[in-house]
Amino acid sequence: MSAQHTHEHGHGHGHDHGHDHAGHDHDHDHTHGAFCDHNHGEGAPRRALIIALALNAGMFVVEIGAGFAAGSTSLLADSLDFLGDAANYGLSLAVLSLTLTWRARAALVKAASMGLFGLWILGTVVWNLLQGTRPEPATMGAIGVLALLANLATAWVLYAHRNGDSNMQAVWLCTRNDALGNLAVLGAAGGVWLSGGANWPDLLVATFMAGLALHASWRVLWLARAELRTENL
Repeated sequence: MSAQHTHEHGHGHGHDHGHDHAGHDHDHDHTHGAFCDHNHGEGAPRRALIIALALNAGMFVVEIGAGFAAGSTSLLADSLDFLGDAANYGLSLAVLSLTLTWRARAALVKAASMGLFGLWILGTVVWNLLQGTRPEPATMGAIGVLALLANLATAWVLYAHRNGDSNMQAVWLCTRNDALGNLAVLGAAGGVWLSGGANWPDLLVATFMAGLALHASWRVLWLARAELRTENL
């Protein structure tokens, strides 16, 4: 009787422990999966991308008008960068819930757009150098400050996602480049003012921005291709 009781107690304890452990594992896996693949995992990046999209679309409208008014290549380059970033954020939102393969393909599109943007800036620099365009430094400085504030706000909401997949890294690199570009535009405005209206500071900064875009394009292209190779193994 005592032996039977001991056996039943041991069996019952083992059953209960196994059930609890299995239940714990199930709960843990379900929570982890929800965070990585479903609403909890997508919610924060999605909100960040929506804010970034609104900020960049608004700044494109402001800066392109100011760029033409001031005759500034660097402002025009930065305005089109805002437009490209807004389009990239929209693309990121569209593929956020898709598989890694589709997100990597979207990153390839972004890499191509950043590369084309960099080449366009270089072409514009050559054109304005030949034309002898003289930019207006006060407008450059004022809009440069506004654009910097917008990009710092965008960088703040995206900072937590800077080490994600190639899709989110492309978003972060765009934002980082924009902030650096804005600082450079402010430097160009100061250079134009100090030089008495010479265009070389503006063109020099535009060339720097082209280099940032081309470097970011290469990095995102490399990451996206690596992800596609991994997915196809």
